[in-house]
Amino acid sequence: MSTIPRVADPHSHTRPTARGRTGEIRETFNRGQGVLQLIPTFVPRRFSRAGHRLRLHPDDYYALGTARGAIKERWFSSVIPAMNGAQAPPDEGMSYVLPAQGGLAAKFLLKDAVEVLGEQLVGPYLMKTYGTWPMYSKFFDFQAPLFLHLHLGFDAAAVVGRLGKPEAYYFPPEMNNHPGDFPVTYFGFDPDVTREMVRERLMLYESGDNRITELSRAYRIELGTGWYTPPGVVHAPGSCLTYEPQWNSDVNSVYENITSDEVYPYDFLVENCPAGKKHDIDYVLGLMDWEKNVDPHYRKHYFRPGVICPHSDAGHREKWVVYANDYIAAKELTIFPGQTVTVKDAAAYGCIMIQGHGRFGVYEAEASVMLRFGQAGNDEFFVSESAAREGIAIANHSRFQPMVILKHFGPNHPDMPKTLVV
Repeated sequence: MSTIPRVADPHSHTRPTARGRTGEIRETFNRGQGVLQLIPTFVPRRFSRAGHRLRLHPDDYYALGTARGAIKERWFSSVIPAMNGAQAPPDEGMSYVLPAQGGLAAKFLLKDAVEVLGEQLVGPYLMKTYGTWPMYSKFFDFQAPLFLHLHLGFDAAAVVGRLGKPEAYYFPPEMNNHPGDFPVTYFGFDPDVTREMVRERLMLYESGDNRITELSRAYRIELGTGWYTPPGVVHAPGSCLTYEPQWNSDVNSVYENITSDEVYPYDFLVENCPAGKKHDIDYVLGLMDWEKNVDPHYRKHYFRPGVICPHSDAGHREKWVVYANDYIAAKELTIFPGQTVTVKDAAAYGCIMIQGHGRFGVYEAEASVMLRFGQAGNDEFFVSESAAREGIAIANHSRFQPMVILKHFGPNHPDMPKTLVV
């Protein structure tokens, strides 16, 4: 397991702190028996088009105004802000907890809960190694394919005071009532492509369409499966709604300048480069992990079919959907109709219910159908390590429909498959 260095948070001075909220946080934690109920967190993006699969009310996709763009993401278990420009509030993308008393008006940040509860919430390993909860997840919901881009590795990100970003994808059938315009994802470059060929395309960034995906490889999205994407690998996500567990970072470099007739400015390419390197194309090329980009067996190494957990039984089925990496993990848990089961894990996790209704520990629980922006829900929770080890009693109250829950973990779940299943 890799140990990732801590990097100073450039936004820490602008965020609310846990000061004065200790009593409320502890009371909420105790009343929830080690489980926190989270409030839906929606994030706009100023580029591309919304896929309208977030179960958000149709009137609310521009709840933050047209200048901010449509809402295209929902973030889960997040203690970091979205890097969304000067117009974004400092807590955009950060998860809030619904308190035991006081309702929405008394909400507090999950980040504050981590600061107050520490090892009691995330466990001793994560707190000692990273000093926080080190990952988050999201629903990515775009109607059109996204631009070809990469996420910085840890060394390159540290130069600009941030963290590298490994991430993974899973395509839940329950959230994909339509596939969008282009359910195909590009990863890396064809093995015959050279760095000079990529450099030539980047040099065209401000003069015309660089059509850089002509050098890439495309894979049609298969629902119920996923991929792991290391830092430094270019990728252009397809238009299915995607569940994305990832490291605590929101940094990238956009290599494609025109996608679906939308033009992206040069700043998208270099916004996470040092000031003196923003016109150094060779520096930008150096952000790539070249060997991984031209891996001739990319699918073999990074495609992730589901792996059924051996404890699955007549009452429930659990499968790993993100695994075999050093940073993040995720499971899909299905509780069959009318069943109550106690599910144990050896690490803290966040989770989102995407189908069904019943109970999750002490809480009523139900998948959202149509949320209003700013409304609380009963579909998202954060489970402390101690509660996870003791086990969460989960009841599916439906006579006919399965209950489906997606669970996201940091790097410390001992049961995560460490190697690919052949």
